[in-house]
Amino acid sequence: MISKILKDALQVHSQLAEDVTLHKIVERISSTCIRALKAGNKIIFCGNGGSFADAQHITAELVGRFIKERQSLPAITLGCNLSSTTAIGNDYSFDDIFSRELSSIGQEGDVFIGITTSGNSPNVVKALEIALKKGLHAFGFTGNKKGVITEKCTCVEVPSSSTPRIQECHILIGHIICELIDNELAS
Repeated sequence: MISKILKDALQVHSQLAEDVTLHKIVERISSTCIRALKAGNKIIFCGNGGSFADAQHITAELVGRFIKERQSLPAITLGCNLSSTTAIGNDYSFDDIFSRELSSIGQEGDVFIGITTSGNSPNVVKALEIALKKGLHAFGFTGNKKGVITEKCTCVEVPSSSTPRIQECHILIGHIICELIDNELAS
């Protein structure tokens, strides 16, 4: 079973390595992030469950240090303020936890990256809609089932329907973006 899981993961990674269209999307996301950061804007992530953890992980790489020594970069994961998250979920709806927070801190020129393996998480989709309405650069990370998010913004679409394989690749793509940002912004 271990060998099968590793071979499945390797197959998805090999598909990513050969997917020139995906490479162009990752380059576009990276260059948009770099331009936004240079202009004094921030990068805002959101996701649920494992995707929330991935969002926090990528945020930490930007705020802290990834590979190279550089200044701390402005990045945030929506939903980390549990008082706000639970109040919004209670007073409005769980579907509003990210959009309500984004409506208060998102500014034109910021970058929004919504992570949803299915492409259909209602709270990520609602946040994406707010991002677009407010003039943020909006992107998504999803799997091959596509989903609503792919109809609304440019997405990294991992060629798998397996949540673990998708999430493994999302963090890989996040690391690639961080490395490209490091190469441009590190002193």
